[in-house]
Amino acid sequence: MSNSTSETVSYFILGAYLNVGYLKYLCFMITAMLYIVIVVANTSLIVVICVNRSLHEPMYLFLCSLFVNELYGSTGLFPFLLVQILSDIHTVSAPLCFLQIFCLHTYGGIEFYNLTVMSYDRYLAICYPLQYNTRMTSHKALIFIILVWLYSFVKFPTTLYLSIRLTLCGNIINGLYCSNYAVVKLACSDTQVNNIYGLFNTALSVFVPLFPILFSYMRILRVCFSGSKQTRQKALSTCTPHLVSLLNFSFGCSFEILQSRFDMSGVPSALRIILLLYFTIIQPLMNPVMYGLQMSKLRNMCKHVLCSKVLS
Repeated sequence: MSNSTSETVSYFILGAYLNVGYLKYLCFMITAMLYIVIVVANTSLIVVICVNRSLHEPMYLFLCSLFVNELYGSTGLFPFLLVQILSDIHTVSAPLCFLQIFCLHTYGGIEFYNLTVMSYDRYLAICYPLQYNTRMTSHKALIFIILVWLYSFVKFPTTLYLSIRLTLCGNIINGLYCSNYAVVKLACSDTQVNNIYGLFNTALSVFVPLFPILFSYMRILRVCFSGSKQTRQKALSTCTPHLVSLLNFSFGCSFEILQSRFDMSGVPSALRIILLLYFTIIQPLMNPVMYGLQMSKLRNMCKHVLCSKVLS
């Protein structure tokens, strides 16, 4: 289907895949190994948190939600990538494309909202240590987690519907996977509603959560500078992985927005592919490794479980 013909699109062509010959088998093996590492690392930490009652605390419940979301987002991308890498014709049916858009966008929303709630949790733990156990209970943490997931799943279908209803004049997506804005760019019908709602949704999804994050860390920094050495060490040990995760995710989102909104034809193909995949690969890989190593209680529990398995 050409880019100038208005028809009902039944499939999309992914135009960012390169013809690498037999190297595609090496790419397949590397991608498969990355997916296996992500699944094993995140699943292991989820099991450790769920099985050990001593980890049934708000901070670890939020981490468990974060790790589940990494599995959700990775599963929305990696099996699809593995099929496309081995395929000679890089096409995807329209329903599957929109399903992937739903998965990846809700993954991004859940990730950001989860990190927002975690920043509030760290604010309470560091600024109000004596009242923390009453202000943030496990029950309240579960309510926050349910709201984060429910809000993300309820909010995005409106955006998806606005894209599905568009009349498209092409079916070539310049990407490795489906994204909402890439589909909107193919439209030959009016996209003003999509653009206005998109701006509103971006403001709601980014700037609203940004305020509690900034507020939380401004208060944490204030306490750190005026508090004892022990307080600063506690803040450093618990906030560092969260800050790194938040900054990494923000960079990944920025790359995704830039490559979808601007002409990237002048960027080398290899760098474009890295930028395309950064958002959905680095975060699921980095979070379990970073939190598993940095959080002493979680790290010690993982060592205990691993040693028990080896000895048995």
